[in-house]
Amino acid sequence: MRRLYLRVYLAVLVSLAVFALCSALVWRQFGETPMGHALDVAGTIARNALPAADAPRAEQQRALERLATDLRADVALFAADRTLLAAVGNPLPAPDPDRRRGGFMFRRGAPAWTIALADGRWLVASMPRHSWHLGPLPFFLVLALIAGAVGIGAYPVVRRLTARLERLQKGVESLGAGDLSVRVKVEGRDEVARLAASFNRAADRIEELVGAHKSLLANASHELRTPLTRIRMAVELMKESADHARQRDVERDIAELDALIDEILLASRLDVVKGREVDEEIDLLALATEECSRYDGVDVEGEPIIVRGDSRLLRRMIRNLLENARRHGAPPVEVRVSRADRAAELRVCDHGPGIPEAQRDDAFRPFHRFAGAKDGSGAGLGLALVRQIARQHGGDARYLGRGPSGSCFAVTLDASPAP
Repeated sequence: MRRLYLRVYLAVLVSLAVFALCSALVWRQFGETPMGHALDVAGTIARNALPAADAPRAEQQRALERLATDLRADVALFAADRTLLAAVGNPLPAPDPDRRRGGFMFRRGAPAWTIALADGRWLVASMPRHSWHLGPLPFFLVLALIAGAVGIGAYPVVRRLTARLERLQKGVESLGAGDLSVRVKVEGRDEVARLAASFNRAADRIEELVGAHKSLLANASHELRTPLTRIRMAVELMKESADHARQRDVERDIAELDALIDEILLASRLDVVKGREVDEEIDLLALATEECSRYDGVDVEGEPIIVRGDSRLLRRMIRNLLENARRHGAPPVEVRVSRADRAAELRVCDHGPGIPEAQRDDAFRPFHRFAGAKDGSGAGLGLALVRQIARQHGGDARYLGRGPSGSCFAVTLDASPAP
């Protein structure tokens, strides 16, 4: 947005400069025409007051001095061949040889006016420097000061326009970052104001749609709890008469549905709540060891590192990584906690086939199904929750790929400085 401000501001200054240049050219080419009548009148008066062209120079000098009385101007009289006949005040340059009509000219830092007399002589007049209202300043410096004043005057106008655009840009960035409540102030009645109003209407609609979507997910998840509870109760009542293998399959399916509902509810809550509800000091290695003790064939190593956050969310994050390794990988599963610069890193590796290189960025997409999966299984919500929880704790989650030690996922979290 700063670049836009500079472009608009420079465009204003360049436009003014081009306008001034064009005005000067037009003045030079055509500016003499409106003054023609006045110059003709002045030429007639000068011709009547001056002697003939072939009069002695002394007589022409006396006549010019009488003509210039009380004018407080520098005046010079030139012959048709541009030779000086008489002069009053400071010397003035002769008109250009190719000039045919009177008009304005600029020589030696001072403006002058030329009058072509009917007999071929030229009368040149210029105000002396001490009578200029501009004072002793050079003409080009005065022009620079005028240009600077125009630039300073244009600054608040351009700045006001670009400042509103900057606020609109910040609103768009905040909306893109997930802050659906952001709105921008509508100022004025121009195109920028209409754009801000359109943005606010679009933000209202997006917030409404996202809110309805989250409400639908939450309500559907809660409604699914009731039939699941009834199914679980029916399974308990059928324990003695039902086939044990079928009973285990039903119980496993119920457990998966229950876990999926929990993940949907947690994902919805993380979308709504941007900050952490609980902020406490947690030993990441101890938490990982406690969760790994629930699984067979999991090795834990590392160093104690203190992180701040919600222990329930971090516990869920570790559990999802272990569940992912158990379902899609192969034992043994290795968990390592280490310090990476000013962050804590939790790495979970297994000896499974891993994820294809072309699809490694899709591992954290909700319910993404990988091409070539034999059982048709996908990522579900587990890894998506891992990334959400990591980012809520100032870190991130990434897939490291298939290495010598197996397929690895790494999570970084903000950590307290090492003692």
